[in-house]
Amino acid sequence: LLLGCELTASTKSYTFQVDEEDDSDHILALSVVCLTDGAKDECNVVEVVGRNHENQEIAVPVANLKLSCQPLLSLDNFKLQPPVTFRLAAGSGPVHLAGWHRIKHREDASFEEDDDLSEEDEEELPPIMPAKK
Repeated sequence: LLLGCELTASTKSYTFQVDEEDDSDHILALSVVCLTDGAKDECNVVEVVGRNHENQEIAVPVANLKLSCQPLLSLDNFKLQPPVTFRLAAGSGPVHLAGWHRIKHREDASFEEDDDLSEEDEEELPPIMPAKK
């Protein structure tokens, strides 16, 4: 699934969250952050707000865009775990964020792998030999 949102002076944040009862694994990957039509030549700082391993809220700047020197930033599919909030910490935008959302459905816990293969059927790999100098 594709994700897209725009942060502006009037809409400074966007939160991406999933249903708490959903037992699927969700990955959100941020690909591009860019200034769009109407942006002023000012610093626009975009933060990602999430939770750390101690469940404390943390905000991390991921982009500092300015029309005259860096209007676009490729984040190479920066992966995040929902829920996550994107916030325009400085500037008035508009800043467009684009990425994708992957959903991986967990297998049923009662599912067991087929153990019909005997050890004879499994292919044995040769040992790794050290390189000769």
